[in-house]
Amino acid sequence: MDASSLAQGLLSAALAHCQTVVVAHGGLLTSLLLAGLLGGLTHCAGMCGPFVLSQAVARLEAVPARDMREWHRLAGAALVPYHLGRATTYALLGALAALIADGMIAATGLKWLSAALLLLAALFFATYALHQLAVRLPWSGGSDGGGLWSRYGSPLVRPLFARPVGWRGYLLGVALGFLPCGLLYGALAAAASSGGPLAGAFAMLAFALGTVPALLLVGIAGHVAAGRFMQASRAVMPVLMLLNAAALSYFAWRTLA
Repeated sequence: MDASSLAQGLLSAALAHCQTVVVAHGGLLTSLLLAGLLGGLTHCAGMCGPFVLSQAVARLEAVPARDMREWHRLAGAALVPYHLGRATTYALLGALAALIADGMIAATGLKWLSAALLLLAALFFATYALHQLAVRLPWSGGSDGGGLWSRYGSPLVRPLFARPVGWRGYLLGVALGFLPCGLLYGALAAAASSGGPLAGAFAMLAFALGTVPALLLVGIAGHVAAGRFMQASRAVMPVLMLLNAAALSYFAWRTLA
């Protein structure tokens, strides 16, 4: 077998394995995609919106006025390198979380750990939904680590905002993917329950993909216009997030059955 045939065979096997993982964890991936979509509209746009707007403005400022076209504005709002960077961080975190959880289950025999992680994710999402409904729970307050990020993370990434294109935009996305966020913690708990690093990475990629539309809307329409759409959608979002939490709880029960 020559090198070309070997490479083609390995690629086919890898793609088949990826397809198997996606099909086997379709419910979890769909749930995290929905969590990213809902959370993006009601949370990520507010938390990460300023980062998106500052990058969009910086990218447009780099284009001479005489050369400005509509596609420049759309390309600047899309921030493809930034979103790829965030997705990279999320995928790596998901793979690491799943690897650690899988190792703990193998070492201790605690097969209920996957169910516990799914229930933890459901708790994160339900708490977020109730918070949107102005229901305060004893554990829903407190810090999410934003102070630590401001102290140690901000000085490292601030220079990347000057010209967030190409590899600089990608590195900015990688760095901002570590921003502390309750929704991210919930997604990671769900990804950790997947049973393997590849499934955990796919789960977090689904979550990352779900957050893109809201941030794209902010980049194109601006914070004010996007905020009006999110305000109009705010009534239905908590209900859907609670249903998502219920779905994760069902997955947890099915894991124990």
